[in-house]
Amino acid sequence: MTVAEKIGTLEEVAARAEGLRAEGKKVAHCHGVFDLLHIGHLRHLKGARQLADILVVTITPDRFVNKGPGRPAFTETLRAEALAMLECVDLVAIFLEMRATGFLELAAPDVYVKGGDYNQDTLNAAEREVLQKIGAKIDIVPFEPGYSTTDLLSRLSEIKK
Repeated sequence: MTVAEKIGTLEEVAARAEGLRAEGKKVAHCHGVFDLLHIGHLRHLKGARQLADILVVTITPDRFVNKGPGRPAFTETLRAEALAMLECVDLVAIFLEMRATGFLELAAPDVYVKGGDYNQDTLNAAEREVLQKIGAKIDIVPFEPGYSTTDLLSRLSEIKK
């Protein structure tokens, strides 16, 4: 599948995921900003892909990224393209809302994968409710401290001084 074929609207990606599930494939879903891809992101996505046959990634749109001045460093379109270039990622969509709840209801993945900086208690209540409703499993991929984009940019900023 080409990079362009991996990227679609939320509705297109959800329909493709539904079709793949109908073929007996297990679908995992990750959601995040994914600005400045780094080893922490790559390990997270690889871990998520190991939980299912298909990995769907949705990204936070630019207007909801609140990580400080100049962020995101790359536009939502470029972030989607970068993710689609990864072999472990099967489908990518740019989110329209702040939370993943709408897409979770639409796509009904088998597994919703969060990074280890989350746990069952810190997961958004609305997301947790939707996941229970659709019968999806929540899986936490271990997180290595120091590999967040914000931490990396902060360390680079200190080095420049």
